[in-house]
Amino acid sequence: MNYASQKLISKVVIHVSCANLPNKDLFSKSDPFVVLFLETRQACGVKSWVECGRTEVVNNNLNPEFFTPFTLDYNFEEYQLLKFEVFDSDSSSKVLSSHDFLGMLQISLGSIVGEYKGNVTKQLFLRNGSPLKSTITFVVEQLNDCKEIIEFMFCGHNLDKKDFFGLSDPFLIFYKQSIDGNSSYTSVHKTDVVYKTLNPVWKEFNISVFTLCNNDYHLPILVKCFDWNKNGTQDFIGETQITLDEILKKNKTVFELVNPKKKKKKNSGTLEVLKANLKKIYSFLDYIVGGLELCFYVAIDFTASNGDPSYPNSLHYRHPQLLNQYAQVLTSVGRICENYDSDKLIPAYGFGARINNQVYHSFFLNKSNSPFCYGINGVLDAYYSVLQDVELYGPTNFSPVINCVAQFAASQPASEKYHVLLIITDGIISDMNQTKEAIINASKLPMSIIIVGVGNADFDAMNELDCDNSKLSFNGKIAEQDIVQFVPFHKFSGEFSGEKLSSEVLKELPGQLVNFMARKGIIPNTHNKASAPFQESVASQCVQSPSNLPYPYPHIPLS
Repeated sequence: MNYASQKLISKVVIHVSCANLPNKDLFSKSDPFVVLFLETRQACGVKSWVECGRTEVVNNNLNPEFFTPFTLDYNFEEYQLLKFEVFDSDSSSKVLSSHDFLGMLQISLGSIVGEYKGNVTKQLFLRNGSPLKSTITFVVEQLNDCKEIIEFMFCGHNLDKKDFFGLSDPFLIFYKQSIDGNSSYTSVHKTDVVYKTLNPVWKEFNISVFTLCNNDYHLPILVKCFDWNKNGTQDFIGETQITLDEILKKNKTVFELVNPKKKKKKNSGTLEVLKANLKKIYSFLDYIVGGLELCFYVAIDFTASNGDPSYPNSLHYRHPQLLNQYAQVLTSVGRICENYDSDKLIPAYGFGARINNQVYHSFFLNKSNSPFCYGINGVLDAYYSVLQDVELYGPTNFSPVINCVAQFAASQPASEKYHVLLIITDGIISDMNQTKEAIINASKLPMSIIIVGVGNADFDAMNELDCDNSKLSFNGKIAEQDIVQFVPFHKFSGEFSGEKLSSEVLKELPGQLVNFMARKGIIPNTHNKASAPFQESVASQCVQSPSNLPYPYPHIPLS
């Protein structure tokens, strides 16, 4: 590799807090959250803002400390202009116009890192440029290639009484000390609240050693205990300092909570470490280098809402010189994914078509007795060919093809193969409840689902499936993790960029894969062991089979 030609890129983590925010609520205080945008330049030179992430909502607080940081690639040779916008949350909607605007700031990442040494407080402004009394503070750190996390569980004993009836609603906040030698601290984790008790047991949580103490086992960690109040305020109970060295090496598990303002020297209770397990974590690349194979699947929507393929206004129209939106998605995403598939055999399915007066929700795209196409070019050839033989119909059902791929994922060793299903669709899901159930079941498996919405349909319902900040639930069942990434194609309208589309579509996949492996306790192969052969028989079973077709379709019904 020519290292001289590589970009100098580091990952940085930005912690955010605000002060003196405007109050937009009538009977309480604002419920703020922060959204980060990065200025990007299109090939035609037009600049635009791309959302990079959001913090959590802090309820009823005008001076919030946010625990969800932003992570960015820091490119030394690029001018990276950032825009931070603060909102008052008024609903569960992801649409920013549904919330009250509180203030904004534009600042370059290079300025924060270089000029202000990674720690700066700045004034917020209205969109017309008028200054506010509100401020926003950034603490920036480089994200090291940390390989360790710690599983923590804490409890408290005999905490001070803060409530009227002689109890408290305690929670903990963990603070990391600055590594520059001063005494400043940055909040890095907040536990759940345990209600009405002086002897709480907080839920177990995981945190990286880097986030907690910069990988320094001797660096003091400040832990503060507070009493939660319904009005959004909090009463200080006590604090203590701990180090990982004390807990892991010296087996110290009980620490006194002290309130410096108490006149008596008696402590405010004790904090006990119930669990402190150190675990090694691995990166996406660790698994790929270790021989893990990505098995890529494609499912294409053939419902009537796409329009007659023989007309230019159809989403399935084959222009003599230009790729339609389906082909653009297949090309930009597929050419990346196929590089991780050793045999380049891609199972490709169609759904929503009527064949011989019967509707089918999963059928082989390539007119053969096997769903496999060789490479993404083979998938494109099969796609264009089958358009001539099927009638676009409906409804738009996702669950059959999701269950199909899940059946195959369940049959393969999770340490050797990870399965990625790309669904390209133009419409609203007809079997939403069945799809939710299928996704929840698939969340237990080595599998990710990517949904790309083409055309101009209203895809708001798709956000129910893409649960970035929570786990999908239905009928009493909860997904083990988020495995869905939804991207609307119109987000890339104008001059099409395959690189931007593929980056957006695939950005959550590495994290989903690593989360699954960590949850199952699977470590990467160190001997680069070859994967087992792809089992055609299983994939061939996952299909509805129309009868009397001019080409063979095996028929084994879905269970």
